[in-house]
Amino acid sequence: MVVGAPTLEKPRLLSEVEAVPRDGYEKLGRAFPKQQLELQRLYGVSQRAFEQETRVSLMATVEYALRSALACGQLDEASARPSMAAYLDKEIAGIRARVRQDRAVAVSRGLNVGLSSGLLISCVLLGLPLMAGAWGWLADVGITLSCSDRWTLMGVFLSGGAGAFGAVFSVLARLRNSGDELTRRKTNGHSAAVVPGQMSRSMRHEGVYRVVIGWVLGIAVFLLLSAEFVQVIEIPAATADICGGSEGVNTSFWVFWCAIGFLSGFNERWAFGLLNRSSRSYGADRTADPDRPDDTDDTAGTGATGGADSGRRTRAQASATESKST
Repeated sequence: MVVGAPTLEKPRLLSEVEAVPRDGYEKLGRAFPKQQLELQRLYGVSQRAFEQETRVSLMATVEYALRSALACGQLDEASARPSMAAYLDKEIAGIRARVRQDRAVAVSRGLNVGLSSGLLISCVLLGLPLMAGAWGWLADVGITLSCSDRWTLMGVFLSGGAGAFGAVFSVLARLRNSGDELTRRKTNGHSAAVVPGQMSRSMRHEGVYRVVIGWVLGIAVFLLLSAEFVQVIEIPAATADICGGSEGVNTSFWVFWCAIGFLSGFNERWAFGLLNRSSRSYGADRTADPDRPDDTDDTAGTGATGGADSGRRTRAQASATESKST
């Protein structure tokens, strides 16, 4: 299931299991309080498992471990407690591992649904302008585009779509290496306090957001490089070359902007680095603009005034010093 198993309205306590006698449960608590509390906690966690089959299986495993401990006839004997404690610890470790696996399934399924939804939206966004150009929808509404305009729009959609695919590949690569990385900032180190169903919904949103960010970064980098705000990469084929009839530039145009868009979505730091560099370059250009009003006179005036004030303060301090010495 995509959304996970439904939430139980009335969760059960481990002491309310029918096959567990009340006095035996209390006896286990006196002999092994730490293990009993951990079994109770895991029993509650198992009732919030993401998949229904996993939920039933975990609850059955906790009940089985409890019944096995109570069935031991030597529960009150001190000599049997070390082996019983080792058995309970081993069962608890196995249940914890299955709970972590269920949480990983919730994260993976949520990301898969979110990324698939984002890619579906990307395909629609890529297909609409192509259909609009092929079927003449723009001409029907009175919009005419020149050759340069058509190829510029094509570059925008190419870079954006490739950026979306780059973002998806980046998320999948990180999920393959370590799925905990993607949820660490979501849970703030308290992953056990987050219900797997809620985590799955959060990761679905995260998947869609990553695709949208890939689109935006791919388009932004295309516009920055095309407008020559940032001159770090030489563009092999411009729209003027294509419209001028140069041979072989069409393929270079497609390959170059697809690669740039994919790199923007895959490596967000690189794309944001270009954006920051463009803003610094724009600020430097404005500083060096000869048409910008010169503030040197005001600065000089301020400096002269400050120098006069400083001189007056120095003379006043000298007079005060002489009066004290006198």
